[in-house]
Amino acid sequence: MNATPQPAASMGTAVSPSDRPWFKSYPAQVPQAIDDASIGTLNDIFTRATVDFPDRAAAESFGKRITYAELGHSGDAVASWLQQQGLRKGDRVAIMLPNVMAYPVILYGVLMAGGTVVNVNPLYTPRELTYQLEDSEARFLFVLENFGATVEEALPDLRLDRVVVVKPGDLLGAKGAIVNLVSRYVKKAVKPFSLPKSLPFKAVLSEGARKRPERVPVTRDDAAFLQYTGGTTGISKGAVLLHRNVAANVLQCEAWMRPFFGERQDHVMVTALPLYHIFGLTVCSLFMTKIGGCQLLIANPRDIAGFVKTLQRSRFTLMSGVNTLYNALAHAPGIREVDFSQLVFAVAGGMATQETVAKKWREISGQPIVEGYGLSETSPVVCANRLDIEEFTGTIGYPLPSTDVTVRASDGTILPPGERGELCVKGPQVMAGYWKRPDETARATTQDGYFRTGDIATLLPDGQVKIVDRMKDMILVSGFNVYPNEVEEVLVKHPGVMEAAVIGLPDEQAGEVVVAYVVRKDPNLDPDELRHFCRENLTGYKVPRRIEFRETLPKTNVGKVLRRVLKDEVATHH
Repeated sequence: MNATPQPAASMGTAVSPSDRPWFKSYPAQVPQAIDDASIGTLNDIFTRATVDFPDRAAAESFGKRITYAELGHSGDAVASWLQQQGLRKGDRVAIMLPNVMAYPVILYGVLMAGGTVVNVNPLYTPRELTYQLEDSEARFLFVLENFGATVEEALPDLRLDRVVVVKPGDLLGAKGAIVNLVSRYVKKAVKPFSLPKSLPFKAVLSEGARKRPERVPVTRDDAAFLQYTGGTTGISKGAVLLHRNVAANVLQCEAWMRPFFGERQDHVMVTALPLYHIFGLTVCSLFMTKIGGCQLLIANPRDIAGFVKTLQRSRFTLMSGVNTLYNALAHAPGIREVDFSQLVFAVAGGMATQETVAKKWREISGQPIVEGYGLSETSPVVCANRLDIEEFTGTIGYPLPSTDVTVRASDGTILPPGERGELCVKGPQVMAGYWKRPDETARATTQDGYFRTGDIATLLPDGQVKIVDRMKDMILVSGFNVYPNEVEEVLVKHPGVMEAAVIGLPDEQAGEVVVAYVVRKDPNLDPDELRHFCRENLTGYKVPRRIEFRETLPKTNVGKVLRRVLKDEVATHH
């Protein structure tokens, strides 16, 4: 891929100097570094799983499971079909699917064919879809029929070789027909659309199965993903994740987690985070493939009632989510009828986990939320709490093996523990750069080769990292820094509050003022009562000047609150 930017600096696996404070806090069985020689390709991980665990369940969707052997067979059919269509090594293939059974099969097929995956959020508008497909120069698009109307609207502006239409029941056998009927006619989830040259996914599988795919010499320095940043802070950019970046992060996660797994081999990960999101992709899909576990695919996590029913009838040992998802589940009817007795751990990332949510989850499930941290640009995991914590820590834990972090002032000076500054990261999981944007890559990289995360953090004496906030979300009130996370944390501690989002808005006197948007749990809660509560817990300049009650907050469909959207709404109305 000649347009792929090269790493701004060598991201080796060795961390130096060896006296990083976090090493003293590592669990005894966790190494300080992973072995660079053991980092292969994602194709190696897939192939080994199909050979070592052929009869184990690889994924479950709507109550139906497929084995690793079946995953390999169907994935090979996708790879063969793509090659028959003229896919060349490095060509981009877009996947616009929620967590349905076809997703891991298509993922496997694209990578085994030598392609590069472009993950697309199915809820994108035609404008957003057009931008991403044009920017990535994708040749093929696999899309769920529920979002066919979006593709139809965007199609005149797209240069795609072929569109493949997937149904939610594909690969589910006889049960798939029922799933498709319910989706189309009961839930009315499929808008009418016309894509004349498209092909149904079933036809791809049958055509591809007639011929074995050609083996492609994929190396660990080839691009596996163009993973587009969420665009919550500006224009969306494609992070070029090489096979070595993502495979290294899978090994880092394994080194951190495996010592706590015990003897059992049949782990099942509740996969509610969308697989097109880097957290779900690495921690739920690829990591489970590496250890021969099963992904319990939740196609629509926003359907909390349906999600709870799935949990009630499923056996699971691992769980991943974001703060808003754990909060919604903790307050959902029927959650106490779920059997959490086999749950080994529940991990959270994507946004700050709030203490009130963590406490409620611990009380319901018996397990604390183990918080981690990462970004699209870091494949994603940088830091994670130890898995043997008894209570929620409020930090993002320790840098993973082979990961180095520093906290820096605006001039690049490395700050001592306890001081606030920008968190910067170096490690084998850090991207090669931004797709076709060498200027952005340079801007995001320090002179000594660390990736600048844009997050404000402090390093604790024992090596734990605590995120304070996004640099771009910080509010400046009369020269004082206010971090929205801190104010939100106080707001949600009020018993009448379900969710809160805090932003800064321009003010002639103070420069900016704090404004809070609140979803009430208690419909009788009034702004004065809530402001009084804030005054008891926050210094004066941090107390919201304005409090607005809302039915919902704008979120990404991973559940991250979009503060930028709230700011844009205000700007539009003025």
